[in-house]
Amino acid sequence: MNILKNKKVAIVGGGPGGLTLARILQMNGAHVNIYERDANKDVRVQGATLDLHEESGLKALQKAGIMDAFKANFRPGAEKLRIMDKGANILIDEHINGKDEIRRPEIDRGPLRKILLDSLQGGTVVWDSQFVTMSRQNNLWKLEFKNGTSALADIVIGADGANSKIRPYITDIKPFYTGVTAIEGSVYNSATASPKVHNLLKGGKLFAMGDSKSLIVSSKGDGSIQFYTSFIADENWVKDCGIDFSDKTQLLAWFRKDYAGWNDVWQELFENADANYIPRPIYSMPLDQTWESQPTLTILGDAAHLMTPFAGEGVNMAMLDAWELGKALTIDNHPDTLTAISAYEKQMRKRGAEAAKDSLMSQAELHSANALEFLMQVVG
Repeated sequence: MNILKNKKVAIVGGGPGGLTLARILQMNGAHVNIYERDANKDVRVQGATLDLHEESGLKALQKAGIMDAFKANFRPGAEKLRIMDKGANILIDEHINGKDEIRRPEIDRGPLRKILLDSLQGGTVVWDSQFVTMSRQNNLWKLEFKNGTSALADIVIGADGANSKIRPYITDIKPFYTGVTAIEGSVYNSATASPKVHNLLKGGKLFAMGDSKSLIVSSKGDGSIQFYTSFIADENWVKDCGIDFSDKTQLLAWFRKDYAGWNDVWQELFENADANYIPRPIYSMPLDQTWESQPTLTILGDAAHLMTPFAGEGVNMAMLDAWELGKALTIDNHPDTLTAISAYEKQMRKRGAEAAKDSLMSQAELHSANALEFLMQVVG
């Protein structure tokens, strides 16, 4: 039974989850559009490199029939990790002692998006479409966008991330603050801008831990570095700290003060970073969340089960959600969309809660006095 026959599906959000879902739906004959707030496909994709897991992200790519494109674009060696203390002493070095087998291959967000976009039918993504509101109109959803345009759809799927505008139409359950805040920064042309850290990375990534704080640094294929400092803080720290996050001089002064006792090499990141830092108070959805399924509306990824980033599960779960939802709507022979969406949401919430629990545990360990011991045990 084709429960999507003559139905139009609107996906709000063109991240990895939304794009993967569109690919799965189109492979199975569904009519789908993605509404994405980015102005066009050439908008720079922010964020660190992604490690895809065999049981989730890689499985979704396999089901979507685009593994060959992935294999041509992932970055061998980018998964190699150095664990260091705050003094920049190397404690574990996968460049020397790493395994030859790549269990969790790394790919930059930009190339992954291009692979997924190239797999879609022309015109699938409607760019410059920032969702504002929607309402029911003649048994359809009417979506309205910031640029003044609108669209009609039978089914709406929110793939629009942590601050999802679609989620409130499904549930009023909100995420909770987890007690840790991160600051994200970028260094472009790192070989010349931050040569010491660039050489420490060796094209891979490093975790430095100390004083219940962390510094995570990743190389990217375009020659840039993405880095995150994370630390225990009050929920309103970003608002109350008085730092202008577009002024790297202030960020450097903050780092020298709050990371006092850390090796001076780390300051090179802040001295040469792009000025646009992103503060990120870290939130998670409650592990026991539930809601009543609807026949024309659902969510996936961070919109559904936001979790902390410290287990590397966010994008992987979003892509697995995309496969499971696409399968429920087009392959599993459910009698109607309500049954399909209900079946998807039940297992998605359970799976998401398990991943979120693991992520919360990792966050707690990585911001404890014993962070290095924990990390070395996990990696070693």
